[in-house]
Amino acid sequence: MKERLARLKTMKDLIRTCHIESQESLLEYLQKEGFLVTQATLSRDLKFLKVGKVAGGGGTYVYSLPGEEERQEKERASIQDFLRGYISIEWSGSIVVIKTYSGHSDSVALAVDNLGLDDVLGTIAGRDNTVFVALREGISGEDFVRRMKKNIPELED
Repeated sequence: MKERLARLKTMKDLIRTCHIESQESLLEYLQKEGFLVTQATLSRDLKFLKVGKVAGGGGTYVYSLPGEEERQEKERASIQDFLRGYISIEWSGSIVVIKTYSGHSDSVALAVDNLGLDDVLGTIAGRDNTVFVALREGISGEDFVRRMKKNIPELED
Protein backbone atom coordinates (compact mmCIF):
# COMPACT_ATOMS: atom_id res chain seq x y z
CA MET A 1 0.00 0.00 0.00
CA LYS A 2 2.86 2.36 0.84
CA GLU A 3 4.33 1.86 -2.66
CA ARG A 4 0.98 2.76 -4.23
CA LEU A 5 0.63 5.94 -2.16
CA ALA A 6 4.17 7.01 -3.07
CA ARG A 7 3.47 6.24 -6.75
CA LEU A 8 0.22 8.24 -6.71
CA LYS A 9 1.96 11.21 -5.09
CA THR A 10 4.75 11.02 -7.67
CA MET A 11 2.19 10.81 -10.48
CA LYS A 12 0.44 13.94 -9.21
CA ASP A 13 3.75 15.79 -8.96
CA LEU A 14 4.73 14.75 -12.48
CA ILE A 15 1.37 15.75 -13.96
CA ARG A 16 1.61 19.15 -12.25
CA THR A 17 5.18 19.88 -13.33
CA CYS A 18 5.62 18.15 -16.71
CA HIS A 19 3.58 18.40 -19.89
CA ILE A 20 2.66 14.73 -20.20
CA GLU A 21 0.75 13.82 -23.36
CA SER A 22 0.50 10.02 -23.14
CA GLN A 23 0.55 7.04 -20.81
CA GLU A 24 3.79 5.90 -22.44
CA SER A 25 5.41 9.20 -21.54
CA LEU A 26 4.10 8.99 -17.97
CA LEU A 27 5.41 5.41 -17.68
CA GLU A 28 8.88 6.66 -18.71
CA TYR A 29 8.79 9.42 -16.09
CA LEU A 30 7.69 6.93 -13.43
CA GLN A 31 10.49 4.53 -14.39
CA LYS A 32 13.01 7.37 -13.99
CA GLU A 33 11.56 7.87 -10.49
CA GLY A 34 12.06 4.16 -9.70
CA PHE A 35 8.49 2.89 -10.18
CA LEU A 36 7.95 -0.14 -12.40
CA VAL A 37 4.26 -0.35 -13.26
CA THR A 38 2.23 -1.97 -15.99
CA GLN A 39 0.04 -0.02 -18.38
CA ALA A 40 -3.03 -1.57 -16.73
CA THR A 41 -1.94 -0.37 -13.27
CA LEU A 42 -1.22 3.06 -14.67
CA SER A 43 -4.69 3.22 -16.24
CA ARG A 44 -6.28 2.32 -12.89
CA ASP A 45 -4.18 4.95 -11.11
CA LEU A 46 -5.17 7.63 -13.64
CA LYS A 47 -8.82 6.72 -13.20
CA PHE A 48 -8.46 6.77 -9.40
CA LEU A 49 -6.86 10.25 -9.53
CA LYS A 50 -9.62 11.40 -11.95
CA VAL A 51 -6.97 12.63 -14.40
CA GLY A 52 -8.26 14.22 -17.58
CA LYS A 53 -6.73 15.86 -20.60
CA VAL A 54 -6.72 19.57 -21.39
CA ALA A 55 -5.35 21.58 -24.30
CA GLY A 56 -1.63 21.97 -23.85
CA GLY A 57 -0.98 24.35 -26.73
CA GLY A 58 0.17 23.65 -30.23
CA GLY A 59 -2.70 21.25 -30.83
CA THR A 60 -1.57 18.86 -28.10
CA TYR A 61 -3.42 17.60 -25.05
CA VAL A 62 -1.78 16.99 -21.69
CA TYR A 63 -2.84 15.25 -18.49
CA SER A 64 -4.44 17.44 -15.84
CA LEU A 65 -5.62 16.80 -12.30
CA PRO A 66 -9.11 17.83 -11.20
CA GLY A 67 -9.20 21.42 -10.04
CA GLU A 68 -5.81 22.09 -11.61
CA GLU A 69 -6.92 25.37 -13.18
CA GLU A 70 -8.27 26.54 -9.82
CA ARG A 71 -5.02 25.49 -8.14
CA GLN A 72 -2.95 27.34 -10.75
CA GLU A 73 -5.03 30.50 -10.30
CA LYS A 74 -4.61 30.27 -6.51
CA GLU A 75 -0.86 29.80 -7.00
CA ARG A 76 -0.64 32.85 -9.28
CA ALA A 77 -2.51 34.95 -6.71
CA SER A 78 -0.20 33.68 -3.94
CA ILE A 79 2.85 34.57 -6.01
CA GLN A 80 1.54 38.11 -6.52
CA ASP A 81 0.82 38.45 -2.79
CA PHE A 82 4.34 37.27 -2.00
CA LEU A 83 6.00 39.61 -4.50
CA ARG A 84 3.90 42.55 -3.31
CA GLY A 85 4.83 42.02 0.34
CA TYR A 86 8.34 40.65 0.73
CA ILE A 87 11.49 42.72 1.16
CA SER A 88 14.21 40.14 1.84
CA ILE A 89 14.89 36.51 2.72
CA GLU A 90 17.60 35.39 5.16
CA TRP A 91 18.19 32.13 6.98
CA SER A 92 20.09 30.33 9.67
CA GLY A 93 20.03 26.56 9.66
CA SER A 94 16.50 25.35 9.03
CA ILE A 95 14.83 28.66 9.94
CA VAL A 96 14.09 31.24 7.24
CA VAL A 97 13.19 34.84 8.06
CA ILE A 98 11.28 36.79 5.43
CA LYS A 99 11.15 40.55 6.03
CA THR A 100 7.97 42.14 4.67
CA TYR A 101 6.54 45.57 4.16
CA SER A 102 4.46 46.75 7.10
CA GLY A 103 1.16 44.88 7.27
CA HIS A 104 2.12 42.20 4.73
CA SER A 105 3.37 39.41 6.99
CA ASP A 106 0.04 37.53 7.01
CA SER A 107 -0.35 37.55 3.23
CA VAL A 108 3.30 36.56 2.64
CA ALA A 109 3.06 33.66 5.13
CA LEU A 110 -0.19 32.51 3.52
CA ALA A 111 1.43 32.75 0.08
CA VAL A 112 4.30 30.48 1.20
CA ASP A 113 1.76 28.04 2.67
CA ASN A 114 -0.33 28.09 -0.52
CA LEU A 115 2.68 27.24 -2.68
CA GLY A 116 2.62 23.82 -1.00
CA LEU A 117 6.37 23.38 -0.81
CA ASP A 118 7.28 19.97 0.62
CA ASP A 119 10.40 21.52 2.18
CA VAL A 120 8.31 23.72 4.51
CA LEU A 121 7.01 22.45 7.83
CA GLY A 122 5.09 25.64 8.49
CA THR A 123 5.09 29.40 8.70
CA ILE A 124 4.48 31.92 11.46
CA ALA A 125 3.50 35.45 10.56
CA GLY A 126 4.81 38.09 12.89
CA ARG A 127 2.58 40.88 14.01
CA ASP A 128 3.59 43.24 11.25
CA ASN A 129 6.67 42.72 9.10
CA THR A 130 8.33 39.33 9.65
CA VAL A 131 7.55 35.77 8.60
CA PHE A 132 9.33 32.75 10.08
CA VAL A 133 9.50 29.61 7.97
CA ALA A 134 10.44 26.29 9.55
CA LEU A 135 12.10 23.90 7.09
CA ARG A 136 12.25 20.11 7.16
CA GLU A 137 15.36 18.40 8.51
CA GLY A 138 18.18 18.51 5.98
CA ILE A 139 16.71 21.42 3.99
CA SER A 140 18.78 24.58 4.03
CA GLY A 141 17.79 28.18 3.52
CA GLU A 142 19.62 28.04 0.19
CA ASP A 143 17.46 25.06 -0.83
CA PHE A 144 14.34 27.02 0.13
CA VAL A 145 15.36 30.09 -1.88
CA ARG A 146 16.25 27.93 -4.87
CA ARG A 147 12.81 26.28 -4.71
CA MET A 148 11.09 29.64 -4.30
CA LYS A 149 12.92 30.99 -7.37
CA LYS A 150 11.78 27.95 -9.32
CA ASN A 151 8.16 28.78 -8.39
CA ILE A 152 8.63 32.55 -8.58
CA PRO A 153 11.14 33.43 -11.32
CA GLU A 154 10.64 37.14 -10.58
CA LEU A 155 12.07 36.69 -7.08
CA GLU A 156 15.16 38.85 -6.64
CA ASP A 157 18.30 37.91 -4.76
